Amino acid sequence: MACSCSASLSAPGMAMPPPWKNPQVVTSSTAGVLLALGFIGGYLGLPHAAAVLLYVAAVLIGGYYFGREALEELVKEREVGIELLMSVAALVAGVMGQWLEAATLVFLYSISEAAEGYTAERTRHAVRALMDLAPKTALVRRDGRESRIPVEQLRVEDTFIVLPGESVATDGDVIDGHSAVNQAPVTGESVPVEKSPGGKVFAASINGEGALTVRATKAFADNTLSRIIHLVEAAQASKGRSQRFIERFGKRYSPAVLAVGVAIALLPPLFGLPWAEWLTRATVFVVAAAPCALVISIPITLVAALGTAGRNGLLIKGGVHLENLARVKVVALDKTGTLTIGRPEVTDVRVFWGHGEREVLETAAALESRSQHPLAQAIVRRAHAAGLEPVHAEDFRSLTGAGAQGLVGGRRFYIGSPKLFANLAVPLADAMDQVQRLQSQGKTVVMLGTDSSIQALFAISDPLRPEAASAIAELKRAGIERVVMLTGDNPLAAAAIAEQVGVDEVHAELTPEDKTRKVAELEARYGKVLMVGDGVNDAPALAAAHVGVAMGAAGTDVALETADVALMSDNLARLPYLIRFSRRTWGVVLQNLALSVVVIGSLIAGAVSGYFTLPVAVLAHEISEFVVIASGLRMLRT
Repeated sequence: MACSCSASLSAPGMAMPPPWKNPQVVTSSTAGVLLALGFIGGYLGLPHAAAVLLYVAAVLIGGYYFGREALEELVKEREVGIELLMSVAALVAGVMGQWLEAATLVFLYSISEAAEGYTAERTRHAVRALMDLAPKTALVRRDGRESRIPVEQLRVEDTFIVLPGESVATDGDVIDGHSAVNQAPVTGESVPVEKSPGGKVFAASINGEGALTVRATKAFADNTLSRIIHLVEAAQASKGRSQRFIERFGKRYSPAVLAVGVAIALLPPLFGLPWAEWLTRATVFVVAAAPCALVISIPITLVAALGTAGRNGLLIKGGVHLENLARVKVVALDKTGTLTIGRPEVTDVRVFWGHGEREVLETAAALESRSQHPLAQAIVRRAHAAGLEPVHAEDFRSLTGAGAQGLVGGRRFYIGSPKLFANLAVPLADAMDQVQRLQSQGKTVVMLGTDSSIQALFAISDPLRPEAASAIAELKRAGIERVVMLTGDNPLAAAAIAEQVGVDEVHAELTPEDKTRKVAELEARYGKVLMVGDGVNDAPALAAAHVGVAMGAAGTDVALETADVALMSDNLARLPYLIRFSRRTWGVVLQNLALSVVVIGSLIAGAVSGYFTLPVAVLAHEISEFVVIASGLRMLRT
C-alpha cells in the first residue's frame, strides 16, 4: 500500500525540478488558494453558493492525483489504500454539506503527499548530485596530440591529463606526475591521498597541486562513482523486512478501517441514534485511522540514511542490511588486508642444506608469480628487489588454503605453510625452532621445499593498520559485545596481532570453508555476526554472516558485488561509525513508529467518542505525517 501517490519526479541524471514545476505541488497549492479564498470570502460577505463553489473546486483540483490513484488501486489491483480512505471521507463530508471540511481535508492531505514525494526525491538527488562533481570534459592525449573531449567519449586505455584543481574524469592508473588527491566524494576519506606512478585514482576525486597523467581503466559509465550511484539508488528502491511488514499490514488494515467506518455510519442509526451525527463520526474515524504516518515512517528514514551513507563512503546495499546492522552483536575480522595494511614484506630468509638465498628466492618466485595472494606477492617483490626475474613454473597447481606446487627446472617444489609440509610427511625438526621463534614475533612463515626436504623458509610481516586498535576499542564502545579474528595464518602470528589490537577471540589456520563454519558457530553462540573481509577470498564467510562488509571496495568490482556493505576506503575507523549510524537509523525508525501508533490511537478514540471534529482530525493527522517526515530526514545529517 502506497502512502504517496507521487511517482519519481525526475529520471536519473536529470536536474531536480523546482517545487513550482512539480504538478502535485501546483495542484495542492491551487487547492489551498481556493480554500483560503472561500474561507476569507465567507467572512467578507461572499455569497454562500460562491464559497461552496470555491470549496468544490479545491476538492476536485487538490484531490485529482490521490483520487486517481485510489481508483487505479481499487480497479486494477483490487486494493483499498489510504488514498481511497481520504477520497471517501472528502466525498462524504461534501455530500453532508461540509464542503469547507472536505476542502480542508483534501488540501492538507494533498500537500503532505506532495511534500513527501518531493522530499524523498530530494534525498535520492543528494546522492545522484555526486555525478555533478565529475568534470564534463577530459584533456585526452591521442596520437601525440592533446584535446578536450566529453567524458562520455573516454575509452579504456586512453591517456588523459588532470590539471591542478581539476576533478578526475574517470577511474585510472597514474602513469606520470605526483599530487595529493581528495577522494572524499568516493571513499569518504577526509585527508587527501598522495598519488604517484602506479597509484589508482577514481572519478570525481579532486586533484591537488600537481598535474597527473592517467591511463583510463574504466569508461565513464562504468567507473566507480557511476556504480556507487547506481547501487545506492537500487538500495533505496529495495525494502527492509519491517517496511515489507508494514505494507502487508496496511493492505489488511485499510479495508478494515473502511469496513468499520461503514459500520459506525450504519449500525447506531438502526438503534434510533442520529444518522447525521454518526455519519460524521464515521467520516472522522476514517480520516483519523488512516495509517499514512505509520506507512511512511520506515521508507522515508531508510532512503535518507542510505543516501547519507553513500555520500560518506559507506555503500549499504539495501534497507534490509541497514536493519540487520542494528542487530549485530559480534564482529568477525579477517587479518590480512583488514586488520593489517595488506602489503606484506619479507623480513627474513633462512636457507637449509647448503642452498643459497638467490637460488631459493628464484624458485619461490617462480611458483608465487602465478598467485595473487598478498604473501605470494611479497616473495615476488623480494626476488625483484634482488635483481631476479622469475622463471616459468610448469604444471602449476594451487593448493587451496595451504600453498602451491609446480615444476621448476624439472623438479617438483612445494611452497606454503608448515602445515602443508607436515601433511606431506616432510621432516621439520631442524626448522621448527626457527619457525616458532619467527611466529611468536607476529610473522607469517612460508616454507619452500620438495616432498622430502625443506630448502628455505621466508618470514613475512604485514604491518598493522595504524587505526586498528582504536577502531576495535570504538566498536566495543559502540555496543559490539565481542570482536573475533578469523585468519588462515598460524596461531602464534595471529595471537601476536590479536594482542596488539585487542580482539577477544582468535581462530587461526582457517581455510575459506573453515571461516564460513566459524561464522555460523559464532552466530549460534553469541548472536548476529558481522564479517569484515576483502570481498574476494572471504566471499563465502561474507555470504554466511548476518551482514558481510568488504574493506577498501573503491574500484574493486568483486567487492562491490559480493558484500552487503562496502567500506569504500581502507579506513577501519569507518566500521564503528557504520555500527553507530545503523543503530541511530533504527532508533529514528522506532521513534517514528511509536509516534505514529500513539497519534493514530488517540485520533481513533477521539473520533469514535465524537470529541474530534473533521478539521481537527485532518489537521492532527497531517501534522503527524509532517513530523514523521522531518524526523526521518534527520538521517540526512552525517
